[in-house]
Amino acid sequence: MRWKGSRQSTNFEDRRGMSSGGKLALGGVGGIVVLLIGLFLGGDPQQLLQQLQPMGTQTSGPVEISAEETELTEFVRVILASTEDVWGTIYASAGEDFRPATLVLYRDGTQTGGCGMGASAYGPFYCPADEKVYIDLDFNDELRDRFGATGEFAMAYVLAHEVGHHIQKLTGAMDRVQAARQQLSETEYNRVQVMLELQADFYAGVWAHHANKQSEVHLEYDDIRDGMDAAAAVGDDRLQMQAQGRVVPEAFTHGTSEQRAYWFKKGYDTGDVNQGDTFSDPSLQ
Repeated sequence: MRWKGSRQSTNFEDRRGMSSGGKLALGGVGGIVVLLIGLFLGGDPQQLLQQLQPMGTQTSGPVEISAEETELTEFVRVILASTEDVWGTIYASAGEDFRPATLVLYRDGTQTGGCGMGASAYGPFYCPADEKVYIDLDFNDELRDRFGATGEFAMAYVLAHEVGHHIQKLTGAMDRVQAARQQLSETEYNRVQVMLELQADFYAGVWAHHANKQSEVHLEYDDIRDGMDAAAAVGDDRLQMQAQGRVVPEAFTHGTSEQRAYWFKKGYDTGDVNQGDTFSDPSLQ
């Protein structure tokens, strides 16, 4: 993919010199469960992040950033700018104003604006309370080494997925899912969470569809394949099998590898936001 020299988003906070000075202790659920939910990408940060309690104090000061991380920082800011261009155009075509999300880069841990304490172990996440996407760039190594998702576009997919959650915040879908929590059993709510996550994958595909025409980023066919591979790499079935050697469908919260790759590709193939109503799709009921 071609991105160097393209516009970098200014909706950006760099907190890498303000990481937690202590460790994070897990609350009411087992550590492995919290870790895996975080690595599924997205999750429900209002529920999950509050299960981490900070131990120690916040510290600030200069941090050492390698040339590789500097380039990755530029990359995610370019991708964020591309999502702003694409979604801004989509919203404008519907006669609406688009309110962009803010990207926060941090290390180890950071306080969110309403979703509790964020931790690197969760992987990237979106906090609807402050409309910010939080990423520790070390997750790029996780994508490559743990999940086998290679290529620059793997991280682009991750960011586009989190921006997809921001779109859900703007459309009200995320609030409706939250409101349904008290009326549904755990298994039923997990199924609705899957629909929410797959729609975010779809929105990531919609961005990829329009990126070449509506932003300075240029994608190629291999990039889309990398995106599908990244989506499949973080499927519930694959992660459960890695963690516990078996698959528990009723505990799925993000969808199978096949489902995640399918909805990303559907978004890319159609580019039509109206084709992404996962909540009404018969196959997900």
